[in-house]
Amino acid sequence: MLTADGIKDLLGLRPLPREGGDYAETYRSDGTIPIAAPPPGDQGARSFGTAISYLLTTTTCSAMHRLPGDEVFHHDLGDAVEQLRLQPDGSGAVVRIGSDLLGGERPQTVVPGGVWQGARLAPGGRHGYALLGTTMAPGFDPRDYDAGDGDALAAAYPAWRALILALAPPDAGLTTA
Repeated sequence: MLTADGIKDLLGLRPLPREGGDYAETYRSDGTIPIAAPPPGDQGARSFGTAISYLLTTTTCSAMHRLPGDEVFHHDLGDAVEQLRLQPDGSGAVVRIGSDLLGGERPQTVVPGGVWQGARLAPGGRHGYALLGTTMAPGFDPRDYDAGDGDALAAAYPAWRALILALAPPDAGLTTA
């Protein structure tokens, strides 16, 4: 039977700093594209595109964060994932990423750039893990990662307070509280 540790070994996954979960970059384009208004000290270019394999387990989460570009999520194996998305207009929603189409889950979904996001396994799973893929174009650059402050986000989005705090643990997403 496939386990989370087995997947980590087979795919060479390692802990994802700051965000939590385990990952391996599977693609990074050699080509680059200039970006508008780069942050100070930034060279102002990003890879055309990137992709990763990403594993969440019952003891990990994707801590609240936002990126400037769109991120496409693909569900590959395992349990469904619930992903909290907090919009700039103050609204929020939970999206289920998984294979139960009749139950409202979707195997592929897009988080628009500038949206706060965090994710964890959905309750009631039977595998104890979810293997996802994410793709970005322009590609991911760690300088673009904006870590969410749980208390500040909870104050700005009070209707989502409990889930925000579950996805913004003090150890930056390495384990859920």
